[in-house]
Amino acid sequence: MAFGGARIARGTIGSVAITVADAPQEHRYEIRVDGELAGFTEYVRRGGVVTFIHTETLPEYEGQGLGTQLVRQALDDVRAAGDTVVAQCPFVKSFIHRHADEYGDLVSHA
Repeated sequence: MAFGGARIARGTIGSVAITVADAPQEHRYEIRVDGELAGFTEYVRRGGVVTFIHTETLPEYEGQGLGTQLVRQALDDVRAAGDTVVAQCPFVKSFIHRHADEYGDLVSHA
């Protein structure tokens, strides 16, 4: 789906609405729970390479799997755009390592 030029993913857990969207003006993907910011993963985008530098889940939302959902959706968006990834962020790097069959091909070797 497009929202202000950015792809977004929507879902629910129980009756809670979860949204992941690229916020290019902030250089990050954001995850929102019922419209409230719950976390983000910051990036630098240059020449078809997205370098993830930091991922954070706000304390009140920790332990709910939102960081994993955020990174999965961000990587899916990178793939849809035809870009590759550099994972400087330890959380993103670990996620890609644990899910190498799905996301290992996104890693930039440049």
